[in-house]
Amino acid sequence: MRFYFPDSQDLISPTYDFEHDEYMPTRVRQRDDRYAHEVLDTSPYHGMLVSKAIVDGSVSGSGKYTSSQRARLYRMGVRRFFRLPDGITTLGDNGAFNYVTEEVPPVTVDETLDFYDECGFDAGVSVDHIIFGYEATAGLDNVDPAWSRRRELTLELAADFRRRIEERGSRVQPVGAAQGWSPASYADSVARLQEMGYRRIALGGMVPLKTKDVLDCLRTIGNIRLPSTELHLLGLTRVDAMEEFAQLGVTSFDSTSPFRQAFMDDRNNFHTPNGAHVAIRVPQVDGNPTLRRAILAGAVSQQDAIAAERDTLRVLRLLDGSRAGIDRALAALGHYEIVVGAKKSYLQAYEQTLVAAPWADCKCRLCRMHGIEIAIFRGTERNKRRGFHNLTVLANKVSALTNRSFSPNYA
Repeated sequence: MRFYFPDSQDLISPTYDFEHDEYMPTRVRQRDDRYAHEVLDTSPYHGMLVSKAIVDGSVSGSGKYTSSQRARLYRMGVRRFFRLPDGITTLGDNGAFNYVTEEVPPVTVDETLDFYDECGFDAGVSVDHIIFGYEATAGLDNVDPAWSRRRELTLELAADFRRRIEERGSRVQPVGAAQGWSPASYADSVARLQEMGYRRIALGGMVPLKTKDVLDCLRTIGNIRLPSTELHLLGLTRVDAMEEFAQLGVTSFDSTSPFRQAFMDDRNNFHTPNGAHVAIRVPQVDGNPTLRRAILAGAVSQQDAIAAERDTLRVLRLLDGSRAGIDRALAALGHYEIVVGAKKSYLQAYEQTLVAAPWADCKCRLCRMHGIEIAIFRGTERNKRRGFHNLTVLANKVSALTNRSFSPNYA
């Protein structure tokens, strides 16, 4: 089982000053900052997925890349740009979520192949159009005509994609995109892609599905899947079902979920092999937009907020695992919540986090380097480090479930 991490230009600065919350004045982001595979002892993923929409932008807006970053990616190629070590493979796709509201994909097969070829991807997914809808018992007919049009268009584009790869002599491994709305429709898409010659197929549009529905689709696909055909799950992470996925022909998947949960989830921020903990929220007085608006409106005293912020960070850094130290930290956190007028208290969850001290038991390089700093919900540098940590937990869970030797970051 191979895990691909979708790129969204998520990097951290190795020289960031946590005590003063400052960057080096000479820092240049993509040149000096580092990706997860550069700051961890071993890469937490087997490959990187890069979407054309993230790099070039789409009808929904500009991408995540500046014009200079985009030019450098095309000039240097994907391996040099990301400074990838041997063993990490690359997969390109169009980023169909970015044009899901369009009638047809706003990108051609040749434009997609230009992106894959010029950037030097190992493999690339054919142009597809997502179907947002699911009816477990539906067949191929008597469904929403828009669903049928999108599926047929995806298959037509896949046929054209494979033909153009052969005509151009491209070295990119073709990955056929399969869309559907039911087990029967997904299976039919896979069967037709196999007839075109695809032996690696990416299943799209499954992110909203329940795990049971995903398994139903995979089992039905299994009735027609050739032994040599490998399946990839686009944007899907279901660790508890990963072993069953592998038995049903899934050899790879991609997801940002564990990374994003570090700073987007309300509670599951700090992942461990046995669950997750709430990160300790200490918002920056001079950097948190909500807090700054409250100060400007006169609802929060800037002087009191700065004093409470500094005291909270000081007490957390002095934490020694003792009950007295934990109580002092909780008192400081509670006071800071009151000073900034927090709408919700996390004190009970904080106590569980502080008692467990998961950073102390973790063997990943970032936890060893930063200790409790990585558990503090505060600014992009701490939050993204916690996200990188979460990737190592996912990688080890997948390794254990699939009985493979891939064991990043653990001795």
